[in-house]
Amino acid sequence: MSAEEPLFRVVRGVPTAEELAALVGAIVVRSRPAATPAPTAVSTWARSARPASPRTWRTAGLPR
Repeated sequence: MSAEEPLFRVVRGVPTAEELAALVGAIVVRSRPAATPAPTAVSTWARSARPASPRTWRTAGLPR
């Protein structure tokens, strides 16, 4: 593809400048890779409620 060759062309109708701008904007947004959300940090308080191992919950209710 050369620099002079258009990236897209209108094959039917006569779009206004605003319609072409909307089309270009939609194409640009869709061609970008999706942004991945930043991982959220788990607070110490929330982490303390999680079992340390798979057997922790089972053994917590047993007599010692």
